[in-house]
Amino acid sequence: MAFWRRNTHIEKERHVKANAWDYNAKFCYADNHIKTSKYNIFTFLPINLFEQFQRVANGYFLVLLILQLIPEISSLSWFTTIVPLVLVLLITAVKDATDDYFRHKSDQQVNNRQSQVLIRGSLQNEKWMNVRVGDIIKLENNQFVAADILLLCSSEPYGLCYIETAELDGETNLKVRQALTVTSDLGDVAKLMNFDGEVICEPPNNKLDKFTGTLYWRDNKYPLDNDNMLLRGCVLRNTEWCFGMVIFAGLQTKLMQNCGRTTFKRTSIDKLMNTLVLWIFAFLICMGVVLAIGNTVWESWIGRNFQVFLPWAESQRSAVFSGFLAFWSYIIILNTVVPISLYVSVEVLRLGHSYFINWDRKMYHSQTDTAAEARTTTLNEELGQVEFIFSDKTGTLTRNIMVFSKCSIDGRTYGDVYNEFDQKVEITEKTACVDFSFNPLCDRRFKFYDSTLVEAIKLEDPAVWEFFRLLALCHTVMPEEKSEGHLVYQAQSPDEGALVTAARNFGFVFRARTPETITLCEMGRAVTYQLLAILDFNNVRKRMSVIVRNPQGQIKLYSKGADTVIFDRLDPRSEDLMYTTSEHLSEFAGEGLRTLALAYKDLDEDDFEIWMKKLLFASTVIENREDQLGALYEEIEQGLKLLGATAIEDKLQEGVPETIACLNLADIKIWVLTGDKLETAMNIGYSCNMLRDDMNEVFVVSGHTLQEVQQQLRSAKEHILGLSRVGSAGDVEKTDTFLRDSVFEETIIAEYALVINGHSLAHALEPLLEHILLDVACLCKTVICCRVTPMQKAQVVELVKRHKRAVTLAIGDGANDVSMIKTAHIGVGISGQEGMQAVLASDYSFAQFRYLQRLLLVHGRWSYFRMCNFLCYFFYKNFAFTLVHFWYGFFCGFSAQTVYDQWFITLFNIVYTSLPVLAMGLFDQDVDDRNSLRYPCLYKPGQQNLLFNKRQFFLCALQGMGTSFLLFFIPYGAFSVMVKEDQQAFAVTIATSLVIVVSVQIGLDKHYWTAVNHLFVWGSITIYFAILFAMQSNGMFGIFPSNFPFVGTARSCLSEQSVWLVILLTTVVCVVPGLAVSFLRVDLFPTLTDKVRRLQQSRKREGPQGQNLRRVRRTSSRRSAYAFSHQQGYGELITSGKNMRASAVSSARSPGRTPHSSNWIENMLKRKNEVSCISDESSDRAKNRLPSCSTEPELH
Repeated sequence: MAFWRRNTHIEKERHVKANAWDYNAKFCYADNHIKTSKYNIFTFLPINLFEQFQRVANGYFLVLLILQLIPEISSLSWFTTIVPLVLVLLITAVKDATDDYFRHKSDQQVNNRQSQVLIRGSLQNEKWMNVRVGDIIKLENNQFVAADILLLCSSEPYGLCYIETAELDGETNLKVRQALTVTSDLGDVAKLMNFDGEVICEPPNNKLDKFTGTLYWRDNKYPLDNDNMLLRGCVLRNTEWCFGMVIFAGLQTKLMQNCGRTTFKRTSIDKLMNTLVLWIFAFLICMGVVLAIGNTVWESWIGRNFQVFLPWAESQRSAVFSGFLAFWSYIIILNTVVPISLYVSVEVLRLGHSYFINWDRKMYHSQTDTAAEARTTTLNEELGQVEFIFSDKTGTLTRNIMVFSKCSIDGRTYGDVYNEFDQKVEITEKTACVDFSFNPLCDRRFKFYDSTLVEAIKLEDPAVWEFFRLLALCHTVMPEEKSEGHLVYQAQSPDEGALVTAARNFGFVFRARTPETITLCEMGRAVTYQLLAILDFNNVRKRMSVIVRNPQGQIKLYSKGADTVIFDRLDPRSEDLMYTTSEHLSEFAGEGLRTLALAYKDLDEDDFEIWMKKLLFASTVIENREDQLGALYEEIEQGLKLLGATAIEDKLQEGVPETIACLNLADIKIWVLTGDKLETAMNIGYSCNMLRDDMNEVFVVSGHTLQEVQQQLRSAKEHILGLSRVGSAGDVEKTDTFLRDSVFEETIIAEYALVINGHSLAHALEPLLEHILLDVACLCKTVICCRVTPMQKAQVVELVKRHKRAVTLAIGDGANDVSMIKTAHIGVGISGQEGMQAVLASDYSFAQFRYLQRLLLVHGRWSYFRMCNFLCYFFYKNFAFTLVHFWYGFFCGFSAQTVYDQWFITLFNIVYTSLPVLAMGLFDQDVDDRNSLRYPCLYKPGQQNLLFNKRQFFLCALQGMGTSFLLFFIPYGAFSVMVKEDQQAFAVTIATSLVIVVSVQIGLDKHYWTAVNHLFVWGSITIYFAILFAMQSNGMFGIFPSNFPFVGTARSCLSEQSVWLVILLTTVVCVVPGLAVSFLRVDLFPTLTDKVRRLQQSRKREGPQGQNLRRVRRTSSRRSAYAFSHQQGYGELITSGKNMRASAVSSARSPGRTPHSSNWIENMLKRKNEVSCISDESSDRAKNRLPSCSTEPELH
């Protein structure tokens, strides 16, 4: 919707009536059309020009163009400015239009998707953009949800449906949604047409996990919450069909509300350039004033004596007015200090750097056929200045794939591979997998490498059998047998899916379930267990249990959970096994694996009956039901017998620990912002080496109130700084304010980490606490924010942007990362399994997190280095070129006469010197890519903005002014001695000297010569002489006598040896001082770059050597690596039978079922996820740290 049509009315609550288009139309709700593009055919020109003229230089050149159109003051033709200006505006406009075209294309692809809408009594296909609020739409399996809809009914029992929310929160595990009971039987089109319910709910907002509303229908009202809603971006899974009523559409859906605004991103160099252009303009005015005063004085004292020979023009009434006109004439002449070709060249360089990223084969992912892509061309040099990286976890750092890796059973570990010398060997792709051919129902994708576990299964080891029997029974997985033997497990969490799949492959196959039974295939034999109770998982219990009756009539309780929780409930006779298993768990945790402890218990029939009666009573009470049920669960889960432990690998993307370690060495701070629970986020932190056991402290902030969060942050800051006094607002008192300086942050040798929960972060981001949050976070080596919403991710990025003068980069792969990506200075999208929302919103995209290392340390550093060298040289050569006019003004009566002819002024930046500087900006490199990665410290100058800043600009300008002084006065003195009074010969001498000096200077400034550099440098000098002789030839004069009047000047001038001697002397005097300074600096005060270059050159002479990167291994000794991404409520869902198809339930129902089973749950989906805020106590055992990214010696 166009900006002028936006509804400015603030919506307080929403009224939506089903099948009532006229009623809903009066509220002017947004339609389902989305728009991520910036322009349309009418607004492109004005908006794009407005954006381009935000660049100060463009406005500056427009003013100059206007001045050049005034004949009284113009000493240069107007085309010298208008042609380059139009060229710059056109190139930028084409680039912006191309970028926006692809956004339009993406929008059209989404808007034109088809959806089935109930219209006039029948289902009709409509484009998504035509869906309106109040419409009833039908979704089918594997379809994307078109808008935020209220679920009315589905093909599943009790109005249930399953959705995947990867586009929203990055989680690929299935979630359940349920329709209201009163609408769950509206599966017929006729019934839906007669449905006229009205929903009154909250206005559009960005809270993905919250919805509040009420359905009014048939004189009754029914409460609605988030469990009744299907949000845009979700995918319907394992549900044949469902119907829903559109509540929010288009830009008002929660997905689009979380996308944030598309902002115009500009680099810090762009902003500096704006400042420098203002400085140069002020300097230009100063020079113009000096020369204007000189003109006034000269006309007053000398010029009036020559009025017979040089009469004043009719418009020139006095010497003061003559000075006024001279001021504007000199402004025009000297404007080439900042030529518009600079901006043309900058755009060309950025385009070239973008193509280098696109063409980099080392950032190409062959498995997915995905190349790196620079989706913008304006931010490349900013990649070389990043200080903060904000990363999503799921799908960005991890693959979101869980793999059963190791286990401990009855005091023995399985999963490692040993050679014939009984030495542990590393598992690689070439390692032979275990043969599961004995099991026809095995999952062929499952890989395990320790054959001793299969041998134990075949030998019918009772502990091993009981271990896998527990894994096959104690879960909430739903099986789906699409064909005989072809099982598909729908797991609520990937952890559970991995465990059940492992049991399946080792011969304990979970085949089917009803609300009352679980059917396994144990080593080829079908066995049905009666399911008596599920003691469901929650974040307080950290465990789940099932109670089953086996075919022999024995009642058993199987439990799995965090080792600290399970160990506290063990029978004392399991103490020795517990110590052994605890050592195994520490070993698993040290490898970054996610662990669970397994235990069981034989129950007495009489005791169980008594307990069941208590449970039945507790499940019907109204007050404190949760507490009473928890106490009963606790009662029966005592005296357990330990079976062992599992170790699951949450597979990281390839090279993640190495990449993080290398980026840390480059002084880049990495913050992880994830929607995952605290334990999972911390576990991945340890796996990635972001959290380590040798850290001094890991602070966990999990307060629920503002005061609690404030106190925790104050305590953390006090601990880090070692202070005894902290101010009331959480900041250090005024006497200690010096401690807040960034220099002090660098002096803290100890390493700390901060882990903060989403609800705590909400308080910490308030104005009262945001400063202390930022202080503590910046004092910590690692920051992990868990359970955060998409908007909180953006708020954290904005906090750092606002208070730290640092470049930020956000990287993610899901729609929940879009807001963060748009807020950061640079947004990077991972093209993974979670859709393309993040990629479409990003500035750069690639397939793997590890490519970020090359993007920053190679392409980013090179782009910054090249752009800075380009700008330094460009300002140097243009000051040298332009200020010759200033010195000449003192010798030409301040008459605004130019030294060079008009053609040289026009062609100097466009032809004579454009290609060499472009070649330097495109191809120059101080060190090669291997050394850029080997020595990450080379990245630091970009972060500190050392290569181009106001000081560097001043030095370049000073060098250019000195060169211009020498370029003018050496030939002037020489011509005075030679008594040569040919002004045009003087001009040719200075121009030739200038071209040669700047060409030699760029040759000395280059660090890396290519054939292109040689061609452009020597070719430009050749072109200069060719054009010079051509323009001053008889032939050109014969064709255009008025435009080329200086016939033979170049030929006669450059044929004299004295002139070449003057040119040589000028070149030597201009170049040698700078060369000497550079030589002495490198020899006496070498930078790290100089040392690496020297080492690189010595290696080239010695021959190639291999680069041996150290493999970063996780060797933590944490007692527990418990992390289980499970949710409460699924046990009650299963035992209620609501997620079972009617035929399956009725055919398998047992007549002996206890009567309470049908009432096991009344509000299955009403409970919200709780987040446990546990502070893991890390041991003090030290771990090997990574000193550098390679085995190369450090440079001193």
